Amino acid sequence: MPIYLMLTTLTDEGRKAIQDDPESLKDINKEVEHLGVKIIDQYALLGQYDFVSILEAPSNEAVAKLAIRLSSQGTMQTLTLAAITLDDLIKTLRKKETPW
Repeated sequence: MPIYLMLTTLTDEGRKAIQDDPESLKDINKEVEHLGVKIIDQYALLGQYDFVSILEAPSNEAVAKLAIRLSSQGTMQTLTLAAITLDDLIKTLRKKETPW
């Protein structure tokens, strides 16, 4: 199944919500999994982004739906990146024919 990295930045409203109720982070994870996206791992970050989530989703459309739904709540903004394993990239680069 495809892997994605979701970088999340909290809005002012999101920071207040998490400060008031840190456990609400787990409620967000339940919503993510309810949409059919598996959370492989998550980290809180220091710097430009507040969180990174490593996700497994059945399709680009499923992860796009998730990103839109999360952002529409007004507590966060997301940047989602598709990830390719190094082994898969190496296999693709070794192929003589053009994959497209």
